[in-house]
Amino acid sequence: MAAKKTKTLAKAEKKILITGGTGFLGTHLVRQFLDAGAKNLRVMASSVPVWMTDAGVEAFAGSVTNKEDAAGATKNVEAIYHLAGKVSFAYDGAAQMNKIHVEGTRLLGAAAKENGVKNFILASSSGTSAISETAEIVDETYPQPVEILTKWAYYASKHYQEKTAAQIFTDQGDRLVILNPSLLLGSGDERLSSTKVVLDFMAKKLPLTPSGGLNFVDARDAANAFVHALDSGRHGERYLLGAVNWTFADFFKRLERLSGVSAPLLKIPKSVAVFGANFIDSIYKNFNKAAPFEASEVEMGEYFWYFDSTKAAEELSFSPREPQETLQDTIKYLRENFLGEGVFK
Repeated sequence: MAAKKTKTLAKAEKKILITGGTGFLGTHLVRQFLDAGAKNLRVMASSVPVWMTDAGVEAFAGSVTNKEDAAGATKNVEAIYHLAGKVSFAYDGAAQMNKIHVEGTRLLGAAAKENGVKNFILASSSGTSAISETAEIVDETYPQPVEILTKWAYYASKHYQEKTAAQIFTDQGDRLVILNPSLLLGSGDERLSSTKVVLDFMAKKLPLTPSGGLNFVDARDAANAFVHALDSGRHGERYLLGAVNWTFADFFKRLERLSGVSAPLLKIPKSVAVFGANFIDSIYKNFNKAAPFEASEVEMGEYFWYFDSTKAAEELSFSPREPQETLQDTIKYLRENFLGEGVFK
């Protein structure tokens, strides 16, 4: 879905800085800006691919966790897309994610203020808003489920990242826009930061079918909403981006039909699933080995991550494609790049 050329893009002479522009979502965002004719992109990452620099993207090697790097990257910048982050559901990943998401946002935000950057578009997660023990469909007005989300380090760090950004951009003329996509699927996830659940399904690594439900969205459609947020996003607002609300049982059945891989047959009560996953994890840790799955992911699968994206549709032109297309593209990409075509058929 081609991104429309934005008003800000057409008039901007200064740079648009994209942190994390080489990640799954970031790569799609860069491509869509380039397709719209952008000539003023700067991507901050440890390494920027040749195809980006060949297309005219300015590479800035650095990290948001380094004060000097943040200061240099935000000079002569019109707007910042802050996508840099780390996705991990391991219990021992909290310190690193807090450093990147919370401290990195504080440093980048302070540098932005110092350099007069007014537009700050933050990539967060639907998990800071839409988690419930029942199949309730929520929106941006729903109270954030802090007691639930702080069970997991990733969502806790994203929650405090949002709060950090909100504390920085409070002056008149500042514009902080927070976008909250759900599970990102589709093609192009080179680091398996988001599509690993589908890869694990195809490799038959998932032990059971969780009793909860999920929401997912195509990374290309989420990126398109990010493009529109540059002109249309309102200060202080949060926008949930998701395509569909399905139970995990329905999700796995659709993956089964598309991939030819059988869905897990085991279905057990929530309390038993969580206890069993933690027990298995502890056994592996006793032998200094990695468990075949994260116990925290089993626990998360027992919740419902449902929400409504009407606000993003109305204000950011968010229009997700058919979820079947997203699943087909995800499976095709994973087979070609990680499994080999024909595996598990």
